[in-house]
Amino acid sequence: MAKIVVDANVIISAAFGEKSLEAVVRALEDHEVYTSEAVAQELLGVLSGLSKKLSEDQILFLHEKIQQLLTLATYVSLFTHVVLSRDPKDDHHRSPCKQVGAEFLITGDKDLLSISQDKLKAHEVSCKVLSPQEFLEYAL
Repeated sequence: MAKIVVDANVIISAAFGEKSLEAVVRALEDHEVYTSEAVAQELLGVLSGLSKKLSEDQILFLHEKIQQLLTLATYVSLFTHVVLSRDPKDDHHRSPCKQVGAEFLITGDKDLLSISQDKLKAHEVSCKVLSPQEFLEYAL
């Protein structure tokens, strides 16, 4: 059973279906999924931003699905902070990876996907950064 951190953008996409949903379900069923308060806060911020684009029913549905996913994950209180990205908001996904010794970070973020394994290892982060599709192929 692998330790996995799932990026907020994958959780949002999972609520709408697609490969992200399949990846999140597989991760939750077969592995240990970790999240942090920073990821939960990011998700709430995204929901707030979507409220102008989606109906109230769609927002309620999305909120319910996100809550379901988050309740199945293990929360970690972060005491480790990893700075690796052009976008400091992305660092809160790598910090739990380092702290729990995650094997995988599942993300759709191109900046995160482009970070080399050597750069991650130099910061003592040993996980593979995979897209939802790559995770599904890897997990077979």
